[in-house]
Order: sequence, then C-alpha cells, then structure tokens
Amino acid sequence: MDRRRFRLFLLLATAAALLNAQSPADTAYEALRAKDYERAIANFQTALHQSPSKLAWRKDLAYTLLKTGDTEAARDQFAAVMQADPSDTQVALEYAFLCYETKKPVEARRTFDRFRASSTTAAEAFENIDRPLREGIARWTEALAQDPINFSAHEELARLAEQRDDLPLAAEHFERAWRLRQDRRDLLLDLARIWKQQSRDEDATAALIAAWRGASPRVSDQARELLPARYPYLSEFQRALALDPANLNLQRDVAYQRGDPLPPQPAPQPALTPRDQLVPSPAGDSKALGEKSLDKGYLSDALKYLLIAHEADPVDFEVMLKLGWTYNQLHDDPTAYHWFDLARRSPDPATAAEATRAYRNLRPSVERFRTTVWAFPLYSSRWQDTFGYAQIKTELRLNTWIPLRPYASVRFVGDTRGAVNTAFGPQLLSERSVVFAAGLTTIPWQGLTGWFEAGESFAYSVTPQAPRRGLPDYRGGLSYSKGIGNTFGSRGLFAESNNDGVFVSRFNNDSFLYSQNRAGYTLRSTEAFQAQLLWNANLTADAQRQYWANFAETGPGTRFKFQKLPAFLFSGNLLRGIYLTNVGNPRRPNYNEVRLGVWYSFTR
Repeated sequence: MDRRRFRLFLLLATAAALLNAQSPADTAYEALRAKDYERAIANFQTALHQSPSKLAWRKDLAYTLLKTGDTEAARDQFAAVMQADPSDTQVALEYAFLCYETKKPVEARRTFDRFRASSTTAAEAFENIDRPLREGIARWTEALAQDPINFSAHEELARLAEQRDDLPLAAEHFERAWRLRQDRRDLLLDLARIWKQQSRDEDATAALIAAWRGASPRVSDQARELLPARYPYLSEFQRALALDPANLNLQRDVAYQRGDPLPPQPAPQPALTPRDQLVPSPAGDSKALGEKSLDKGYLSDALKYLLIAHEADPVDFEVMLKLGWTYNQLHDDPTAYHWFDLARRSPDPATAAEATRAYRNLRPSVERFRTTVWAFPLYSSRWQDTFGYAQIKTELRLNTWIPLRPYASVRFVGDTRGAVNTAFGPQLLSERSVVFAAGLTTIPWQGLTGWFEAGESFAYSVTPQAPRRGLPDYRGGLSYSKGIGNTFGSRGLFAESNNDGVFVSRFNNDSFLYSQNRAGYTLRSTEAFQAQLLWNANLTADAQRQYWANFAETGPGTRFKFQKLPAFLFSGNLLRGIYLTNVGNPRRPNYNEVRLGVWYSFTR
C-alpha cells in the first residue's frame, strides 16, 4: 500500500476517533448548554441505560424534561432518584410538587408529610394540600348529618378521604354511595381500590367480580383486567353476590357452579340502540363526560365524548386542547400535535399558552426531517499540517416502529498543506474533496448503531496526484459506545470506549477496526470553564494486515469547554504510537504526535 493511502487512512482514522470522543453523557451536557433539550434528553437516556446508578445524570435528565414541559416524565425520574436516595430532600420536594401538578395529590401529600418536620417548604406545602381536604371532609360530614342519604355527599366525602389517606373513612362512604346508587358500578372499582390498600384482598376481589359481571361494558372490561387470569372460585362469586345481591349475572354464576336451577334470562336487548340514547345529546354534557373520563384515565371514553362535543361545537378550543391530551396519552402524537396546533389559536390566553407549550414539546418528535451540522479542524505535529472535516446531514424520520432512518449528507475533507515531497514522490495528506452521499442508519440501541451509505467524492483541487474529479465512495459499519463515571457537568473519575467496525470501498474494499479508549478525571466546573485530564489507549487494525492500518497508541490528553461556548469542545493529546506490523513500512516503527482539535456541532 503506497504512502498516499497510508496518510489518508491515518487522517480518516484520526477523524473517526475524535468524532466518537464524546460519551452520551458528554453529548447530553453539550446539548443542554446549547439548549437543544431533545438531544440532551435522548443522550441522558442512553447514558442512564448504560449506567443506571448515576443519580446526578438522572436528576439532570429530570430537570431537562421540566424545561420541555414533560412534567410526568420528570416526576418519574425524580421518583427513581428518591427511591435510590431517600434522604435527598430537594429531590423529594421536586417529586412531591410534580405529583401535585400531575394530579397525584395522594403521593404529593404523603411525600410532604414525610419531610415537613425538617423542611419549612414541605410543611407549608403539606398544609396547603391538607387544609382544603380537612375542610371539605368537615363540610360534607355536616351535610350528611342533615341528609344521610345524600349520594353526592357520600361520594365526595369518600374521594376527599382517599386523598387524605383516611382509607377506613373512604371505604365506608364509597360503600354507602354504592348502596344508594347501584347503577353507578364504577364505584365498585373505587371500593376495590380502597379495600386493596387496606389489605382486604377478598373483599376487593368480590367488588371486582361484581363490577365485571355487571351490565356496564366499560366498567366490566376494566374490572376483568384487574382480576386474576384464572376463573373465580365459587366462594368468590358468593362473596360478590353478597355485595351485589341484585346482580342477575352473579346469581346465574353461583347457581351454575352449585348446580341449582338458573334464574330467568332477561329479555334480549335490541342489537342497535339509537345514538341519542347512547350518549348525551347536549355538547356540554359530552364535554363534561369527556373531561371526567380523561381525568380518570378512561381514554377510549374520553375520546368518544370529546369528539361528540367537538362535532356539536367545532370552535370550542378547550375541547380541542383536551383532544390533544387524550391522543397524546394514547401515544398518537401526530394526531395530538394536530389538535394542539388548533387549540393554540384559542382567544383564551391560558388555553392558548398550554396548547402552545404542548405543541412545541411534540414538534421535534413529529418532524420528518432533522439536520445536524458539525465541523472539526485539527492540527497534527506529525504531519505539520492543519486538517478540516465537516458535515451537513439531514435524516428522515419514518414511523416510530421502523428502526431505520434514511439520510443525505455533504461531507468536506481537506488540509492547508496539500501535497508533500516524499521518497515516493509528491503525496497528498488528505482527500481535499467534497463527498455527497445517501445512506441508512439504525436508531441507537444500547449504544450500538449500524449504518451504510453510498456516495460520490469530488476533488475541489485537481492535482497530478488526484486527477479525477469524481470517485465512488461506499462505506458502512457498526459503532458501539459506552461510558461510565463522571463526564462534563459533574466532578470525578470517568472512563469511556468508542469502537467502530468500518468497510471502505475506496481502500481496496478493506475493513477496519478502531477502538478509542480513554479514562481520567473531570475537574470541578466553574462559571466559565470545565476540563478533563485523561489518558488515551487506542488500537487500529484492518483485514488486509497492512502496516499503515495496524498500530496502537497511548498518551495523556485533555478536553475542556467554555461555558459561554457550549457547542465547542477543545482537545489536546500527546501520543506515542507503534506499528503492529512493519512489512513494507518505510518509516520507523514508532512515532510521536501532538494533536490539537476543536469540535463544533448543532442540530436543527
């Protein structure tokens, strides 16, 4: 292999090594400083998949999710941190406030209660939640003293008691409400939930069986999902019948299992029921039912009622907003994005603001195209030259279930020195070309990515060493990255490894393996600057066992960032290398090199 190819390979190998120099956590913090929150979240998630115990990363992921308005996901991340470190008061308070904001007042109250003795903030928040519950319970208790058969008073008192963790009071009034209104079979689900928390498992099962064997399809389906997979025993049917003695289906179930004569079958219902008998006709009733179903998590019902409400009143922007949230929870983000887009035009400022936030948060996930731009100038003392690498790459996002993304790219490779005189004649130190390519890449999975592209390289400076302006370029491979420890944003030890297997047609259809490894210490961050001290250990090999493609190198280095330039990563390395095979090597078997580089990137 001539020296020109050797140099080109070294330059490509160096570029590949430095392009993969960042761990997912590094990239996450870089994106965070650039306010590219979507990229930061994706890389935090990758880093945590590799190192789930890194609580600092998980907290930063939670705060990043808050910046995007994804309060539920942020709440869940804070919950994971709190579970691993129950003594972290600040995380617990963040979790509690988010629970309250995301309509989980019971969890919020419990958490504030745990910390109110040691935290004034927790004590005040607990009182703000508990006081209206106490007052509401007292008010409804007084109402029941005046009217003991007031159904609404029993139901509201039960719900307030549940939110205040007074389970005996909640169970008592859910049951009394059920006795008054046995057409409200959803109350059996509420009753089963409370009894389950009280460890009254047999009673909870009885309530679920009674709900399952009732006449309401929605409640029946929900109850069946909560029951064991096995068929209930006779004793369980009997307990359910004691709770719901008028349930004809339960009577038949018990009689069948005991061998008794079956009770009379009710008259068959018509196969089709007029629509105005199935759902309320007024738009206001449908809207109220839709909102209530959404609050309780009955998403199919919420969607049905809200669509009816929208049909009755097409300019109700609040209904449009609720439809957006319903589709979002049903994981249909493109449709949710459409409804949020409509709702953000609401004349009501609050509705418009909420819809706009949701619209912007969903926009990156539904955009078809995403463009990444990066540039990497590099100085090498070994070659006494400055090299430049850059790329613009646009990906097309397909359906979420397709793990492939097609892309198109324009890549630049060049240097300032051009050709140098050697014993073999003038040789170029870089491709000095622009490469147009199209390819496919997989969605990263646990740090692993596959890709393939086909392109054409055009020399921007035609020389006797590079007389052709066009040259086919085909390449592909696998990339795997893993990092542990403290990267940028937190102080401490770290280690990372970036490994690539690449096939390149331009080098006689050769295949290469690059392994770039570094370990070191991340220094304390200041308001202006943060740095890492590290040690490099790199290995390169190829299938054809050519001397210029088989070498190892090691040595110290540093990487650093300026807080006001979050998109830039500066690096410097002092390396000592050795060729692993010297057949055909015109140089000495060892080399020294100083490499200085600046990495810059952004995504739109």
